[in-house]
Amino acid sequence: EQEVNENSLKRLNGYLENLQKPGFRSFKPTQLTFYVREREPSSSNLQESFSASGFRAVSFTLQTRDLLSTVLDILNSCSLSTEHIQSLNVNSQPNKEAKSTVDRPIKWDRTYYSFTGFKDPEEELEQAQRVETTLISWLDDNEASAVKKLKKSLPLRKELERLKIELSQQLQLSDIRWQRSWGIAHRCSQLHSLGRLVQQRPEVLKNVKGHTVIFTDRSGVSAAGHIMLGTMDVHHHWTKIFERLPNYYKLQKRLLLLEDRISQLLGGIEVIYMEELQPLLTLEEYYESLHSFYNRLRDSRLPFHPRSLRGLQMILESDRYAPSLHEFGHFTIPTVCDPATLQWFIFAKAQEARENLKRKEE
Repeated sequence: EQEVNENSLKRLNGYLENLQKPGFRSFKPTQLTFYVREREPSSSNLQESFSASGFRAVSFTLQTRDLLSTVLDILNSCSLSTEHIQSLNVNSQPNKEAKSTVDRPIKWDRTYYSFTGFKDPEEELEQAQRVETTLISWLDDNEASAVKKLKKSLPLRKELERLKIELSQQLQLSDIRWQRSWGIAHRCSQLHSLGRLVQQRPEVLKNVKGHTVIFTDRSGVSAAGHIMLGTMDVHHHWTKIFERLPNYYKLQKRLLLLEDRISQLLGGIEVIYMEELQPLLTLEEYYESLHSFYNRLRDSRLPFHPRSLRGLQMILESDRYAPSLHEFGHFTIPTVCDPATLQWFIFAKAQEARENLKRKEE
């Protein structure tokens, strides 16, 4: 009898919790059986049987869709008074004021949770509220520490700025940047390392004038023409990159020529490389993608009218499989895009692309 009551309580608890879930619509009729103390015989049509221990079994099926009706059905099924419930004039539908309360399961007596081993939702809620950290409280707690660290870092920040300006002027660089958010001390160390190379091998840096140096994960020249210095590489690797710069510049000219040929095949659409939107590629990687795309276009002989797409732009990406139109107005074209699909997409989206470009300029 005790086991039957415990199992029925668990199922009843689940039913009542579902009733209180916002938007819950799927209700499965739930049949429950409880053993209650024997009272006067009831004329109820419910199935009842009496045991030798003085308890009678009451079986009923829950299929109501609101809390009040469910509670009343349970009380009536067990032949218990419902006057105190009805006198409360409880509205089973949540009113406007109730919408602001925390949505949580029905509260049972703590002995129920101790007996069944279930977790008390109210106790969990109280614990969560005690440990809850808001952004404002976190900022308040860490304000003093942040100010202290900022003051401590100011000399290093000034040193970083000094080194950057000094090297930029000495090498006549356009800019010095970092691909990743390394710490200030790490950045200073990288600039010191470049400064030592300038002192030891000044002749290898004669070709960097007007260019941007980017400290990143690997050495080379980027698709945008920036000099990439791998932070894990030693001076020997950096030196080789600087010595090969004339060859990189020749490859860059060939790349520009290849972009122009692709543009001619696609009705004058401009092929561009956007650092902020595309992955960081080396010059060799980008040239290989362009060359593969160009061969595919040349063999397909797409019938684009010359200069019909002038004013439009496209970028080439190797990790996509379907063309798309960016909100800024440029086309994003996969390297492996089917030529026929490419032609249809550009024709279909050309006007929208012009409108997006116009909005961007405004």
